[in-house]
Amino acid sequence: MSLLNLFNKRAGQLKTAIKQSQEARNKPSTSADHLYKAAYQGYAEVMMDDPMRADALYHWGFALLHQAQSKTGTEAEKIYSEAIEKFSFCRVINPHYLGAAIDGGVAYMELARLKKVAVKDALYDLAKQCFESANNIQKGTASYNLACIHALKGEELACLSALQDSFQHGSLPVVADIKADLDLVSVLDVLWFTDFIAMVDAQEQAQAEALEAARLAKLKAKSPAKHEDNESTDNAGDNMADVAHTDDSPNSEK
Repeated sequence: MSLLNLFNKRAGQLKTAIKQSQEARNKPSTSADHLYKAAYQGYAEVMMDDPMRADALYHWGFALLHQAQSKTGTEAEKIYSEAIEKFSFCRVINPHYLGAAIDGGVAYMELARLKKVAVKDALYDLAKQCFESANNIQKGTASYNLACIHALKGEELACLSALQDSFQHGSLPVVADIKADLDLVSVLDVLWFTDFIAMVDAQEQAQAEALEAARLAKLKAKSPAKHEDNESTDNAGDNMADVAHTDDSPNSEK
């Protein structure tokens, strides 16, 4: 088998495995497990092909992360740990794999919540390291995640700085989601946070108003053309009527 054919085969296997992972997220637990198992087998086979190992490991870890979120207790802990392993291995192969850095941090935080460990636990420190790595790969992409960790640790100035960085790089969630984030409960009523949210909320409203104004302007721009078309049609009708009247006149030549 040629290298191109092998690559195409592995690409097809990876695509199928990703699809199975996506379908599993919308299935009941028992049915989902069968799909996850099939997807994991596909990821394992794709890993036999060096150029695609990082992709396979990332999507494998991503599927495990979602499967773990549907489980509880020690079963969930085991699956979160497997997801972390896949993300870590992915970053060994490709240190600049952004998704693996971000989702690796998410997996550490989910595991920390599940185990109900203190914010000083190493799991939160490992999550922080992942998010910092993500920001080194692409500025601001994980700043909101870092803000959540800082809030949990009671580091208010660092939390505000991370939120501002996320805002500046366009990675900040919408205001409603920020207010509903349990990781930020400790700062919800703090003055600097309410001021920050008011500023973000004002910008969101301004953007919404600008989009609405642009939409109305676009509709208005179309209206004259439509009016002109109708007027042209009416004029054409009047002209035809005039011609018909002339033809029917007693003085018209036959």
